[in-house]
Amino acid sequence: MNKDRTANLLGALALGLTDALNRETEMRAEHGATAPAALVTVGFHPGESIDGLSRTLGLSHSATVRLVDRLTKDGLFERRGGADGRTSALYLTRRGQARRRAILQGRRRLLTEVVGPLSDDERAALTGLMERLLNALTRDRQHADHICRLCDERICPSETCPVECAVT
Repeated sequence: MNKDRTANLLGALALGLTDALNRETEMRAEHGATAPAALVTVGFHPGESIDGLSRTLGLSHSATVRLVDRLTKDGLFERRGGADGRTSALYLTRRGQARRRAILQGRRRLLTEVVGPLSDDERAALTGLMERLLNALTRDRQHADHICRLCDERICPSETCPVECAVT
């Protein structure tokens, strides 16, 4: 087997999936590229700070503030006083929770379609390979949070997540 071809096919698959996921999640979020991940992250981590969200999304503090302002204005986020009294704690509104569910459902539907042609044995083999690759890809806590920013953590809980296991 040719390693270069395998790597090239993986790159094409990754890019194709990224493009399809971005289209799907942006459509469901009704916002740009970072909003879906912000909604998913804050939904899984209620009370997240702007600083924490900024690190997870890989955005500057000012870009994260602008994103939070837009999502708050659209009734998806709610700001509350943070633990130290100086920061804001972010929460999803009911509308934000509904949008988050739609994002995760759309993502799950798309990814299920992609692996649909595989047999159960092929899917099991692919799962094992992806777990190994994700474990090897993960550098640190911040990178782990960034990798999993659109994950449905009910399907892949922390105790079995290969990304989480790589940093704990």
